[in-house]
Amino acid sequence: QLQVLESGGGSVRPGGSLTLSCAVAGERSDNYNIGWFRERPGREREGVACISHDDEVKTYIIEGRFVISRDRAKKTVYLEMNNLQPDDTAVYVCAVDPQFRGLCAVAQHWYSYWGQGAHVTVSS
Repeated sequence: QLQVLESGGGSVRPGGSLTLSCAVAGERSDNYNIGWFRERPGREREGVACISHDDEVKTYIIEGRFVISRDRAKKTVYLEMNNLQPDDTAVYVCAVDPQFRGLCAVAQHWYSYWGQGAHVTVSS
């Protein structure tokens, strides 16, 4: 079984930056495809970014402001968020795809393990 734990959420002013961490514990926990999703108030869950087991990365919709990366030694994936705006306010959720697919994507049904989410609030 895998355990997924996000950290690094908080409040930030518009234009600021914040980096979230996703620590994964369990067997081969340094080598899974991992995705970041977000749940904005009143909206459906959206795919934000993903990173594959060979560190190919994809970002969606907000490409250019958000960067996903991995530290294998720490078994942790990061989501660096820059130039944050009020519309970015959401619960950001990390998830793990345990199937070792050849690429990553933000198809929610690919992910079997989900963290509890990190709250990010962007306001003046």
